[in-house]
Amino acid sequence: MKHETRFCTAPDGVGLAYAMDGEGPPLVKASNWMTHLDYERRSPVWRHWVRELSRGRTLVRYDERGCGLSDRQFEGTPTLDSYVADLGAVVDAAGLERFDLLALSGGGPTAIAYAARHPERVGRLVLYGTWARGRNFRGGEATEQSRLMAELIRVGWGGTVPAFRQVFSSIYIPSAGEEQKRWYDELQQVSSSGEMASRIWRSRSDTDVRDTARRVTHPALVIHAREDRAVPYEEGRRLASLLPDARFVTLESDNHVLQEDEPAWAAFLSEVRAFLGDEGVPAVPADLSELSDREREVLELVAAGLSNEDIAGRLFLSTRTVERHLSNVYAKLRLSGKSARAAAAARFSRT
Repeated sequence: MKHETRFCTAPDGVGLAYAMDGEGPPLVKASNWMTHLDYERRSPVWRHWVRELSRGRTLVRYDERGCGLSDRQFEGTPTLDSYVADLGAVVDAAGLERFDLLALSGGGPTAIAYAARHPERVGRLVLYGTWARGRNFRGGEATEQSRLMAELIRVGWGGTVPAFRQVFSSIYIPSAGEEQKRWYDELQQVSSSGEMASRIWRSRSDTDVRDTARRVTHPALVIHAREDRAVPYEEGRRLASLLPDARFVTLESDNHVLQEDEPAWAAFLSEVRAFLGDEGVPAVPADLSELSDREREVLELVAAGLSNEDIAGRLFLSTRTVERHLSNVYAKLRLSGKSARAAAAARFSRT
């Protein structure tokens, strides 16, 4: 897959890092909370997002200010205006005149505001797991919970006690495997400092684009997981009701960040590709190209004759995780029965 990382500067002088993956019509992803361009390409939590969304398209991603490869320090607290200006700086630096816009979670308000201010630049909007009103505008206990979470982030983020950060994996990917949760925990350590993460959390909570959403006339696909713990399902439904030309799709999942081995991920891709007109993008054949990097790594060790226990020790995984990876391999290669392990190893050895 074609990949390159570039840098540009926001109007207020903050340096921003962005990446371009794949080839084809541009799909720009508005940055969400806590990203790291390089880490995401390797992470089992995010790499399938990068791989599949850049299939037949040029996926443009960027680290928001304070995170990842972008400048980690800047003065003041980010605002919606600064987030929109950052998105504008990236698409201008990438030389994009018109593009489809994808937003996850905290990137949703940025995408909505950008589309309202620059309607001629945006084709279609895909909004997943996001909202129109930040936590501080939802009433009830949401405001107090947001305040407590901001303080927890400031005190415990990136520290030596993983229990602090594990609170977030239990919210964002509760049904993911232990490997994914470990990677998500590590992402938090490498993405930003506790102080910066807390400032960004507070700024997102203070965002309100309800009036703006009513002015966005672009075709929009709003997707939300029914049991999402990070952003309540009702917030997704409410957002869809505000957008004049939106279709709302419900996914059966409790993961805010959809994982590769859950049915909701396949449903998400199907909906997005149909909406963007990408049905003609060739599907990956039922062969080794279907496998994730980790699955190929496990299969390589199977081909070398290692047992599940040996593979677990070599890759610092549990035996159960190795077994789960192999089950995924067999399913993707359409192999079954007692001979599946030998058949998969033989197919790998022929590459």
